[in-house]
Amino acid sequence: MPVFKTPFNGYSVKFSPFYENQVAVATSQNFGILGNGRVHVLQLGPAITERVAFDTADGVYDLCWSESHDSLIVAAIADGSLKIYDLSLPPTANPIRSLHEHGRECHGVDFNTVRKDSFLSASWDDTVKLWTVDRPTSVRTFKEHAYCVYSVVWNPRHADVFASASGDCTARIWDVREPGSTMILPAHEFEILSCDWSKYDDCIIATASVDKSIKVWDVRNYRVPLAVLNGHGYAVRKVKFSPHRGSMMASCSYDMTVRLWDYMVEDALIGRYDHHTEFAVGVDMSVLVEGLLASCGWDELVYVWPHGTDPRAP
Repeated sequence: MPVFKTPFNGYSVKFSPFYENQVAVATSQNFGILGNGRVHVLQLGPAITERVAFDTADGVYDLCWSESHDSLIVAAIADGSLKIYDLSLPPTANPIRSLHEHGRECHGVDFNTVRKDSFLSASWDDTVKLWTVDRPTSVRTFKEHAYCVYSVVWNPRHADVFASASGDCTARIWDVREPGSTMILPAHEFEILSCDWSKYDDCIIATASVDKSIKVWDVRNYRVPLAVLNGHGYAVRKVKFSPHRGSMMASCSYDMTVRLWDYMVEDALIGRYDHHTEFAVGVDMSVLVEGLLASCGWDELVYVWPHGTDPRAP
C-alpha cells in the first residue's frame, strides 16, 4: 500500500465521511513542541498524492471533517485556536474562520454526526467548548475537569451527548441540555489520552491511558469495565471504534505500534502493525470502506492500508 511523507511530525489522521479516497492529516514541526504546523488533504490511489495543504503558524494537534459540508475541515491549533478550512476555495482564501477562545493548546476536535452543524473542542486549559459553524463565538463552555482535556467525542446516536477524556484520570459524560456532567468515570489511575463511543451501542465507551491499557465501559453500570485490553508497551495515544464491526477497535501508542482489538473475545488482540519508527499518535478507520485503516506518527509517515495486510507492502 502507498505511504505519504509529510515535512512535519504527524498528529492526527481522519478519513473523509464523503469521499472514500480522501484523508486529512494534522502535522506539527519539532514534535509539536515549537514551530509551525500544516494541514494536508491527501488523495488516495495507486500512490498517495497531496490535493492541498494549509500552513499554520503553530502546530496542528487534531482535525475533523464537517459532517454537513464535504469541503470543510476544522483544525485544533497549538495556540489555542480552531481554524476552519474550505477546500472549495483557494488556499489564499483560507482559513475562512479562526476561533480563538481557549487559553491554552487546543488538543482535540469532533464534529456532531447527528446535529451536523455542531462541533466540540478540547483544550489544555481544562475546558471543552461547543461551537456551531455559523457562529463566531462558542455556544457554551464545559469546565469541570481539573487538568488538560485531551479528547472529546460526540455520541453517534444522541445529538446532545458527548464524552471527554482528561489528564485528571477521569472520563466524563455530558448532555448539553444539563448544567453539568451527567457522569464521572474514574476510568484509570493515570492520565486518559483518548476516548471513543461504540458505533453500534450508544452506552459503550472505550478509554485509553498512559497506563498502557484500553478499557471498555457500559455507562449504565460502570463500576467494573466490560474489558481491559493490555498489550501496548507505552501510553495509548488514541482509540477508535470500528464503524463496521461493533466490538472491533483500533489503537496507536508511543510504543510505535498500531493494534486491532475485539473486546468481546478472549484473545482480544487480533492485529498488530509495527510500520512506524517513531511514536504512533494518529489512527482512523474509514466509514466508507470496510477494513481500511490509516495511521500517522512522529516519523512523518502516513499509511493507509486494508486490515489484515502489511502497511509496508508495496
